Amino acid sequence: MIDPHLLLAFIATVTLVMLIPGPNVALIVANSVAWGPRTGLLTVFGTSSAMVLQLGLTALGMAEALGTAGGWFETLRWIGVAYLVWLGIAHWRAAPVDLTRIAAQPKSAGAIYGRAVLVSLTNPKTLLFYGAFFPQFVDPTRPAGAQVALLSAVFLLLALTVDGSWALLAGRARPLLARHGRLRQRISGSLLVGAGIGLALARGK
Repeated sequence: MIDPHLLLAFIATVTLVMLIPGPNVALIVANSVAWGPRTGLLTVFGTSSAMVLQLGLTALGMAEALGTAGGWFETLRWIGVAYLVWLGIAHWRAAPVDLTRIAAQPKSAGAIYGRAVLVSLTNPKTLLFYGAFFPQFVDPTRPAGAQVALLSAVFLLLALTVDGSWALLAGRARPLLARHGRLRQRISGSLLVGAGIGLALARGK
């Protein structure tokens, strides 16, 4: 169904990227610190629910696009590489955000879940990231649809695992998020640029 080496590379790269704190993590940590890990896990459920919709839309569109791309397949992947490098540089240069200032939501399951879904859905970079990232790990000699579906499932599982860990470790994670904001931006930007360059080198082999 998918090249095992590509799948392992996907898992390693996604895990690194997911360890970069963003809006979802900030909300998860805030709710966990304010109301406890169970509330944090409810927040994870909300962000992951939105992710299911985003991944579904991405998988449907991408499977069709990659399946009919033909000779454009490599061009699409180079565009993805360029986007990842650009995103990393932008992240490097961006002013650090104080993730600890994200306010916890009122202690209502509906409000917590709804806010988590909204935060995840309204991240404008998410669908672009999926569209740029996933094609790097699709083998053009195999059916694209099955590969994209598997990558989407693995991505969701990794998201649940990593974000769930943030919720459970929030008491210790929140102070860490507050320190060295500029360094955090530089590290996360470097990881994205490194991912783009690494994938570009892999494309050239």
